[in-house]
Amino acid sequence: MNPDLCLQLLIGSWFLVSVLISSEIIVIIQFDFCGLNYIDHFFCDFGPVVELATSDISILMLQDFVISICMIFSPFAFIIMTYFSISITIIKMSSRYGRRKAFSTCSSHLTTVCAYYGTLITVYMAPSNESTSNINKYRSLLYIVVTPVMNPIIYSLRNKEIKRAIQKIKNHVIQNGRER
Repeated sequence: MNPDLCLQLLIGSWFLVSVLISSEIIVIIQFDFCGLNYIDHFFCDFGPVVELATSDISILMLQDFVISICMIFSPFAFIIMTYFSISITIIKMSSRYGRRKAFSTCSSHLTTVCAYYGTLITVYMAPSNESTSNINKYRSLLYIVVTPVMNPIIYSLRNKEIKRAIQKIKNHVIQNGRER
């Protein structure tokens, strides 16, 4: 990894996302939006905006599904395959301590990745209807709020000082519970 490769990956990612999202925006601006224009969501997301359209959205939904496979499922599958390969390498390690430490590092990252991509897949790739639209509003909070908040917590639990502090609090709570 070097700075030039990082820059190329960054520019390539932004270019790909811009092209794919622009194609959906071009289709959306051609829709008719009549009547109620209230979006019952925490932010202006794709699904709630499309629900307001009075035009036929079937082509957009197919296009969105294909884009979702490229942008959500493919990276997630790649990450899972990478971790499968990493797990095989870790299992072959001779040091028991090294294996434990490597699995600890990988498991915390994999937990965050699965929580993030799992909610993205259920919100953007699962078929939706009127009732799932309301559920997706709350699911979107998982990848917008919960995952970023959960990330430092998961990684800090690997810190020995944090573990000691949690153990101390746990022992204090248990001791106070016995005294009552």
